[in-house]
Amino acid sequence: MSSNYPSLFRSEEMSLVQLYIPSEVAHDTISELAEMGNFQFKDLNPSLTTFQRSFTPRLRALAESSRRLRLFRTQITSLSPPLGITPLSAVPPFTTVGPRAQNAYDELEGKLKEHERRLADMNRSWEELGKRKSELEEKRWVLRETAGFFNEAEHRHTEIRTSFDDGDGTAPLLEHAAEYGTLPGETGLSGFDLEFVSGTIERSRMPTFERILWRVLRGNLYMNYSEIEEPFVDPTSGKETHKDVFIIFAHGSDLLAKIRKVAESMGGTLYNIDSSQDKRSDALREVTARLEDVDTVLYNMGQTRRVELSKIAEMLEAWTDAVRREEEIFKTLNLLSYDQGRKTLVAEGWCPTRDITAIQLGLRRAMDTAGTSVPAILSELRTHQTPPTFHRTNKFTEGFQTLIDSYGIATYQEVNPGLYAVITFPFLFAVMFGDIGHGILMFMTAAAMIFWEKPIAKGGVNENLETFFFGRYLIVLMGIFSIYTGAMYNDIFSKTLHLFQSGWEWPSNSTGLVTAESTGHVYPFGMDPLWHGADNALIFNNSYKMKMSIILGVIHMTFAICLQVPNHLHFKKYMNIYAEFIPQMIFFHSIFGYLVICIIYKWSIDWAQSATGPPGLLNMLIYMFLSPGNVDPSVQLYRGQAFVQTLLLLLALVCVPWMLALKPYLLWKEHSKIKAQGYQGLNGQENGRHSTSEPLEEEEEEVGMAVAESTDDEHPFEMGDIIVHQVIHTIEFCLGCISNTASYLRLWALSLAHAQLSEVLWSMTLDLAFESESGIVVRGLFLFVMFAMWFGGTVGILCVMEGLSAFLHALRLHWVEANGKHYMAGGYPFMPLSFATLGNEED
Repeated sequence: MSSNYPSLFRSEEMSLVQLYIPSEVAHDTISELAEMGNFQFKDLNPSLTTFQRSFTPRLRALAESSRRLRLFRTQITSLSPPLGITPLSAVPPFTTVGPRAQNAYDELEGKLKEHERRLADMNRSWEELGKRKSELEEKRWVLRETAGFFNEAEHRHTEIRTSFDDGDGTAPLLEHAAEYGTLPGETGLSGFDLEFVSGTIERSRMPTFERILWRVLRGNLYMNYSEIEEPFVDPTSGKETHKDVFIIFAHGSDLLAKIRKVAESMGGTLYNIDSSQDKRSDALREVTARLEDVDTVLYNMGQTRRVELSKIAEMLEAWTDAVRREEEIFKTLNLLSYDQGRKTLVAEGWCPTRDITAIQLGLRRAMDTAGTSVPAILSELRTHQTPPTFHRTNKFTEGFQTLIDSYGIATYQEVNPGLYAVITFPFLFAVMFGDIGHGILMFMTAAAMIFWEKPIAKGGVNENLETFFFGRYLIVLMGIFSIYTGAMYNDIFSKTLHLFQSGWEWPSNSTGLVTAESTGHVYPFGMDPLWHGADNALIFNNSYKMKMSIILGVIHMTFAICLQVPNHLHFKKYMNIYAEFIPQMIFFHSIFGYLVICIIYKWSIDWAQSATGPPGLLNMLIYMFLSPGNVDPSVQLYRGQAFVQTLLLLLALVCVPWMLALKPYLLWKEHSKIKAQGYQGLNGQENGRHSTSEPLEEEEEEVGMAVAESTDDEHPFEMGDIIVHQVIHTIEFCLGCISNTASYLRLWALSLAHAQLSEVLWSMTLDLAFESESGIVVRGLFLFVMFAMWFGGTVGILCVMEGLSAFLHALRLHWVEANGKHYMAGGYPFMPLSFATLGNEED
């Protein structure tokens, strides 16, 4: 297939190119290449650290701008209600290229600094006022609660006691208040000899606070406290805190000092409260007035801050996109080297060969944008380096290719199994998931995502549903194939469809165990519906699906082994065809190809007319190895079976040393021939120079093709390593043929499990409702409830959970059983510089 057309059969043909970029157009050239998204730059300064590179100071300034933008975004989203950020498409474009670009970025940096300064001042004042407001609110609560206590003490003549838990039960804090002087309520507040301390403390610390005071003061105090109903919000962290107001009476300055120290050490806040009622009332009015003033200032400041953030929100996306672009450009410029002789920047990188013309046009556009007459010069390099792997996909094939790339990136130009996974993956999934009804539900869900693809992508996808939306085209094929295999199984929600005349009929007026009679017809498509409900239906399905899974597995693995041939032909490794491919095919089909033929032959025989019963094929395969040349009558399938099986077994045994010894011998012989001719192999001097930045030779200038230095490691010929590698490869293939074939039995197991689970769900829900003999109303309500349970179980269990299980098993069959036969997966991905992927890492 010509490389001029995109194909998934092989990766794109890649070229290593070199760019000589004048300094005045370097910025716009990199920007143009990033817009195109088809050029992967190489690092030409591997020995330099980040701080030694030329454009690191500029990157530091951009990192600071990026930090400011993240700060603005955080503050915008933290507002209540949060502000809406204007989309990038709704704002004027920001100048990122051209002669005015650097001035635009300098102006942007100044704007961001000014916005940050103003927001920092506002935030600082906001926090200070918030703390001041919290202090005033606490003092107001203290004044209210202490006023209530003094008022109660003034009008009641009761002994106030408070208790705490000291581990020994409860005890009064004061047995007799007269030892401290006159109590409130006896001679009035003017007769107090007790002084007091008041304040607030966190509610969780109050029991500990009481206990410590009791032990420190030895009970020489009188304490009362009450809970503050409303929580206090920290203006900085936004954390809510519940506090209590306390007032503690004691006699003497020493005791009061101890109380203050204990309260402060436990995070309490103390307030000076006057015992005079008039002064407390004046203080309360003053605090209330201050609170109103603070609330007014906070409101005005909040509005000012909101207006400031609104202005930022209008341009935030445009600024963020511009800064990200500039960071990518200067990160790329740090990868370039400087040619002192030509006074230009030198870049090297990979690009698709068929995009070279488009890249040259892009370089001219960058020259026009920069307003200069000196364009960048592109030259293609000859190299021995391994190019990156790039498969050009669209939204349909992207999901399938991602499945294969998750296993490993294809070696450059090897056959891509992602092309065939478009068909084989949904088909093997459907073999395990086959049900017409479930397939229709899956198809309709995926079709809806495809139909409303643009609105869903524009509105954003939930993180949990993003994977399903990405694989919508994969799911729609899985649904279509499931409908097909469900029709083959004649299974729709565990029921059958009578589309054609059955090939069997039940005898009329018969009781007990009866046998269906043949009508002479053959059901033209899929399984005969009369098997549903038969006593031996499970036995029949079990045998049929088990043999079918072996046949499908052998076909799939045979196809995977055959994909070695185009690889060997493309890489000109013709020796591998007769040293590996041919013996592998003979070995595999001598055993399992023969088993498939026996299965099909056994199906073709009418054993009801045969004198002997059908043989067990599994026992036949076992005896083929245990007793070669002898065939037990119980496993006799055809005449001459002993001779055929002996011949096939000998062929399989011959293939083992064939795979084991032929390739190492041929490699040794070829190496000896080359060594005898005096050729020592390629080295770094073959290209004529060590660096691509050196001047081109005359011959190269005439051809227009430079030579890139090979960085591939030189591996000397080691016969021992080759033998060990071949032994491992041979053992892996021979044992893998057995284990991989058995692994395809998961097609049988999951198909039976899915069908039986579907039947159980039907019988436990709707079947019970249909068989109910209740009244019409009760039966209708019961049917509605059972239908809801059945539909929920069908979607949640059979479609989602069983679907994910079948998906993972189909993925394993492709990754291990199929790809392991031919897929080298030794490449590395093509990762071009592209503005289209900006922000994906952060998302």
